[in-house]
Amino acid sequence: MLTSLQNPLVKQLRKLHRAKERREQQLFLLEGTHLIEEACAVGVALNTVCYTEHWQQNHESLWQKIQARSSRIELVSPEVLKAIATTVEPDGIVATVDRFHTQPVQFTKLGLVLETIQDPGNLGTIIRTAAAAGVEGLWLSADCVDLESPKVLRSSSGQWFRLPMSTSDLRTDILKAKQQGMQVIATVPSATQTYWEIDFTQPSLVLMGNEGAGLSDELIELADIQVTIPLAPGVESLNVAIATALILYEARRQQEKI
Repeated sequence: MLTSLQNPLVKQLRKLHRAKERREQQLFLLEGTHLIEEACAVGVALNTVCYTEHWQQNHESLWQKIQARSSRIELVSPEVLKAIATTVEPDGIVATVDRFHTQPVQFTKLGLVLETIQDPGNLGTIIRTAAAAGVEGLWLSADCVDLESPKVLRSSSGQWFRLPMSTSDLRTDILKAKQQGMQVIATVPSATQTYWEIDFTQPSLVLMGNEGAGLSDELIELADIQVTIPLAPGVESLNVAIATALILYEARRQQEKI
């Protein structure tokens, strides 16, 4: 059992709390039973797994799966596990996974583009919603919050593994999507059309912008259509994750009628 916070492995894993270290080590942390269950369900290989004795005793079925797909397994004390995890009260298991969201994402029916999303809770919630709404994938600008942030992973409720995602040169990729026949829809507060007036039965790419500033002028200019979400008097805006959910589910509603 690892009991020392000075152990080299423990020090290495604690560094993964920082985005810079995740990039340099090409690893990120999975914290908690649910995320590790979801990773195993879609065949993700686990690098190093640290677990407590109490956790193992209560998760025998998952333990068997972990043993079959992990490169290194370490029994650790509760104190060590708490030091490795970013959560205040970890549930007894933490693993590392190779960074892998670098593959190209292609859209044919419904895609989502996110520009400069800064809050990890928002990004994780959008990922969860996009997966539930049947979005084919997600493009993110390079200045979005780190995709492998522990809070992004937790907020996605495991759907992080089920949605193709990549950091993208948004202008270049949006132009390519337009050439391939996708309509590009920008969410803009000053637009005159509401989102439910749009024909989402056509292949569509939805653009959502920063929590405070919205979409950049550069991306707005690329859009074929600008839409808004009506708000009651005195309400300035909606949370970006909520706004995204409204638009994606309207798209799904229309597409299911085809």
